[in-house]
Amino acid sequence: MIAVKNQLTLQEFLNSPEEEDITYELVNGEAKPKMSPKRFHSRLTIALCLILTQWAENKGEVGVEWAVILRIRGKDWVPVPDLLYISYSRFPSDVIENEACPIPPDLVIEIISPDQSFGEMSAKATDYLDAGVLRVWVIDPKAKTVTIFYPDARPQTKRSQDSLEDSLFPGLVISAEQIFQQAGIP
Repeated sequence: MIAVKNQLTLQEFLNSPEEEDITYELVNGEAKPKMSPKRFHSRLTIALCLILTQWAENKGEVGVEWAVILRIRGKDWVPVPDLLYISYSRFPSDVIENEACPIPPDLVIEIISPDQSFGEMSAKATDYLDAGVLRVWVIDPKAKTVTIFYPDARPQTKRSQDSLEDSLFPGLVISAEQIFQQAGIP
């Protein structure tokens, strides 16, 4: 006999009680636990949050581990990116609900954890783009690189003094090296 797993609907997932120490993502109808960040991951999150928050003043909102309601391959998907940025033109500043982000963000940032592979994160980046996210940065703390994924071009990997400048984020001038230096990653 084959056991059939009940698939969660988007509403069931969003209405499920929160657990103190575990963050879940909705993937293919299942609540999957998100990995707990380690030291370098945490430091990169803080550094990127500070950089983006300063730049985004009066432009948009920066979120840390803010769930996003998306659709991929005809199914609801609720990932919890490490960071996101959504412009006020996509998500008005007067919205005050305490809910998952209902609109694909301009930028999603995912930091590779020790037991994740670049390939896994590349696949996730492609899913984000297919769901309407405009840019995805995949940060690799070991290689000290930032790979930028675009909806209409091949990914570009930035390292050292390579600039992450992008017409989508006017005035944001930062290099890969500056991110890792600000995070204190040796």
